[in-house]
Amino acid sequence: MTAGLIYIHGFISSSQSLKAQQLGCYVAEHHSDIHYMVPSLPNKPADAFAELDKLVQDFLQKKTGSLGLVGSSMGGFFASALAERYRLPAVLVNPAVEPHTFAEHFIGAHHNPYTGVDFCIEQTDIDVLQSLVVKPDTGRYWVMVQEQDETLDYRDAVRFYSGVKMTVEEGGDHSFQHFDRHLAAIVAFLQLSPCAE
Repeated sequence: MTAGLIYIHGFISSSQSLKAQQLGCYVAEHHSDIHYMVPSLPNKPADAFAELDKLVQDFLQKKTGSLGLVGSSMGGFFASALAERYRLPAVLVNPAVEPHTFAEHFIGAHHNPYTGVDFCIEQTDIDVLQSLVVKPDTGRYWVMVQEQDETLDYRDAVRFYSGVKMTVEEGGDHSFQHFDRHLAAIVAFLQLSPCAE
């Protein structure tokens, strides 16, 4: 019986992101009892969240063990929505907060350089993001932000997730520099364990 851990990458990113690979290597070396999953998500938010929701449901239905989430940027936003829907622990790294409030700037054509896919963001995508906003339960989150995030204002996450376990680091950037320093603490925080057979 195994526990599960899902890493959720951000917008215009891929399952090959450095943080995903670092966490995967750590889990493989130190926690072989954890089933590590990094889905390659569709670029459109509605499709991405639907795929994540199905992945979580499929794992929970198997009842093999507890499940934890780690999400970065838009992946952090999705992780938060899933954590509330299924009462799961989650670690959010430089998470997007209420992305519908700024996503209108992204309406139009895009190219994902990591996957080579061209796609278009429409108003319906913004509406989906707005529908997923939920106020977090402070007991199940660890939010990690760096003050020099050049993409998102870290203060938005500090305000929105007020009261949760919080790590605010000076400097850094949107990729969250030196993420690998926190890997052991992240897995410990999620308290992943298999179901008793």
